[in-house]
Amino acid sequence: MSYVITDKCLGERYAVCATVCPVECIHPIDHKGEQFMIIDPEVCINCGLCLPECPINAIVATEDESPEWAKVNKELTPQCKNAPPAPERPRTDPPKKPGNKLVQ
Repeated sequence: MSYVITDKCLGERYAVCATVCPVECIHPIDHKGEQFMIIDPEVCINCGLCLPECPINAIVATEDESPEWAKVNKELTPQCKNAPPAPERPRTDPPKKPGNKLVQ
């Protein structure tokens, strides 16, 4: 089981999670015309470093918590493995989507 980035990241992409990942399993991609990040489930070592870094709680600890987005992460992985890193967005930058909120 790996960590999963959910739809909360879609259109937000803070990319802070990727900078702390020790195995570089988090990649940027455009999905449905919006910025997004995915976790490669084959490379993720379940270290948990990414989980507290997301300022909008877009990461869940298990595939069981979001099976739909676990599938999306897995399906998008081949397309973005060689993508250049996404620029890190400031954690204090307000979310672009009304339903997302910054967590303290």
